Amino acid sequence: MMFGQDTVDMTFTVFQESYYFFTVAIMWLLHVGFMSYEAGVSRRKNVMATAMKNILTIAVVTPTFYYVGWWIYFSMQGGFKFADTEGYGLPWDGSMGPNLADNITGVFWAAFVLFSWTTGSIMSGSVLERIRLSAYLWLTALMGGVVWVIAAAWGWSSGGWLVLHFGYHDFAASGVVHGIAGIFALGVLFNLGPRIGKYDREGGTRAFKPHNLHLTLMGLMIIFTGFYAFYAACLAIFQDQAPGWGNIYLNPATLSAITFTITMGFAGGFAGGYLFSKGDPFWTLSGGLAGVIAVSAGADVYHPSLVVILAFFSAGVAVYVGNLIEVKMRVDDAVGAVAVHGVIGFLGVLLVGVFASGYPTGPNGVESSLLGQVVGVAALFPLAFLSGYGASAILKALNLLRVPPEVEILGMDAAEYGGDFYPEFAKTEEPIVLADGTETAAQPVLMEAYGDLVSGATIDLRDTKETIKAAVEAEVEA
Repeated sequence: MMFGQDTVDMTFTVFQESYYFFTVAIMWLLHVGFMSYEAGVSRRKNVMATAMKNILTIAVVTPTFYYVGWWIYFSMQGGFKFADTEGYGLPWDGSMGPNLADNITGVFWAAFVLFSWTTGSIMSGSVLERIRLSAYLWLTALMGGVVWVIAAAWGWSSGGWLVLHFGYHDFAASGVVHGIAGIFALGVLFNLGPRIGKYDREGGTRAFKPHNLHLTLMGLMIIFTGFYAFYAACLAIFQDQAPGWGNIYLNPATLSAITFTITMGFAGGFAGGYLFSKGDPFWTLSGGLAGVIAVSAGADVYHPSLVVILAFFSAGVAVYVGNLIEVKMRVDDAVGAVAVHGVIGFLGVLLVGVFASGYPTGPNGVESSLLGQVVGVAALFPLAFLSGYGASAILKALNLLRVPPEVEILGMDAAEYGGDFYPEFAKTEEPIVLADGTETAAQPVLMEAYGDLVSGATIDLRDTKETIKAAVEAEVEA
């Protein structure tokens, strides 16, 4: 049975569309992970505010990217000037909605949107427990809808000026996503300041313990799962060019190569994080994240043995820099995002210049080099830092950046949502809605102990079994 060209074309189109659609769906796990990770790091009084901040990232970044970001990506590849895209990328263009003649723009656009959310989620963790929600949303819309998109136009496209003129190579966005987000966050942190009580006048640093480290570690593991889809979405699919797969620069690449890289990168990063942090659980998993970010820029060309070595030592750099920023620089980055994403992201860009010089990047075959990677960092670093610092400085001058001290001390959950989301700590505050719709205060929750239902027993579950039994019996007799 012979298949005509039309059948081949249709099959390719369906495969291409389906491939990116499912990478987008799996990349949602990144943001499930970020929400869990940051909620676990927060103190109990700020858990819901932290989680909601991650959800609302999606609400503001998505339309910002739709209305301006997609067009910026295509119009600014030559620098700070707007090229003629013939309307492509603008919200009123025919490709930006239902169009049977164009069934690929939507899934490409969605993959970029998921990258945009990631930049916001990276910053979200670093500024938690003291930034105003409105200020955060303005900043994340700016970064996710504009700043990182400019960086991607310059260095993460086949027509970007860094690519065409310098051979800049950043396959899985070490610099244009992670580096940009982490250094943007650093600019914001300089204006936001530390959480109350973080530092004392004698130079001491208080360690705010996560309220649920297990939730944080689980969130990181979910992020790691989503990273496989993140890498996969960085591949291009060719119909008439061997091997059928390529990178964002239209050079040959394969799923097999990136699978080796990401898996070995996690392994090396976990080992480095564990050893260099002396077994700290948080930095063990954060080391895995740092390891993968460090090898992302060259993930399409690195040998697995090189990957595990680079990831191992990059995790150690992340641990060292994270402690340096927190203790020596006295910058309160609640999750170490500046070190893990910002510093390691740009380190990953430079590592390509050291270990993958000579690899062709872009359709005109310009070779990657250490000079080209340095030029890329020199262009992207100030773009990120100055944007974050400048935008947050304006908000600070308007007194719109940080919550008032009394709100920070009370907790953002109580201030923003009017309650404690851990009801077992506040049993008498739960209202009961009666049949007629009115509310009345609830009686203490009934507690079952030794077969008896007891109302109002006041016991501490940390006491011994005998003490609890005596308290229950006394309550029954009363």
